[in-house]
Amino acid sequence: MLITNQDTVIVQGITGRQGSFWTRRMTEYGTRVVAGTSPGRGGQAVDGIPVYGSVAEAAREHAVDVSVLFVPPLAARAAALDAIGSGVRKIVFLTEHVPYHDVMEVLTEAREAGAQVLGPNTAGLVVPGQATVGIMPAFAANVFRPGRVGVVSRSGSLGTLVALNLVGAGLGQSAFLGIGGDPILGTTTLDAIAALDADPGTDAVVVVGEIGGTMEEDAADYIRGMSKPVVAFIAGRSAPPGRRMGHAGAIVSGGRGEGESKVRALTAAGATVVDLPSEIPAALGAPGR
Repeated sequence: MLITNQDTVIVQGITGRQGSFWTRRMTEYGTRVVAGTSPGRGGQAVDGIPVYGSVAEAAREHAVDVSVLFVPPLAARAAALDAIGSGVRKIVFLTEHVPYHDVMEVLTEAREAGAQVLGPNTAGLVVPGQATVGIMPAFAANVFRPGRVGVVSRSGSLGTLVALNLVGAGLGQSAFLGIGGDPILGTTTLDAIAALDADPGTDAVVVVGEIGGTMEEDAADYIRGMSKPVVAFIAGRSAPPGRRMGHAGAIVSGGRGEGESKVRALTAAGATVVDLPSEIPAALGAPGR
């Protein structure tokens, strides 16, 4: 999922503390937030942005390309289905701790409607110089700046560190995609890599993975056929065998999902796997500092 400053955005949960704060950060960056929702608070406004009771109501007044969810876990299913049913085709699903059966229903409805979902439990996405949707610090010039490196990360904090290292080395990003740390996701590592591979503004791809799940291993076959270079960092490789760490998706099963299994698969596919995030710029050919 990629966006531009021409995409229109609706913020679900805009009147909450986090929703209103990040709405300001997004609009300051240039994101076109055209409306927000908050049940029972229709008719209000947040920084001049009209608030509606539902996406369905807002969609009667505004064309909406993207929805971002700042809603509690037990309200996330209804909010996401409201957006999908109203014709929104890009959903940034920030909420974590959403029941798995709710997530599965949302992803099923999205697939049938032809909608894309980023998350749940994502920090969002940034297209430097264009727009940002979510809770990433796009406004920090030492973290994000326009460039030619696409970043895919399961972790928002590790992704921020990698972005900081890229800018510090004189590189910039074409896009940052935080896919989320849950076991069930709308956008997998493979999906995100394929989007960046197809993006003419991206010359190289960085994958920030972690132990657990098989997404990085599943993406290896695709990486093998790419002409763009891929550099990867896998967090948690020193974790004791069988230990779950960090995200809910960091579960190792039957040898698949272990750090070294991911390293072997990615290396065999032609990716460069580094031991530290700070080594990523050099692996991309940036001069040493």
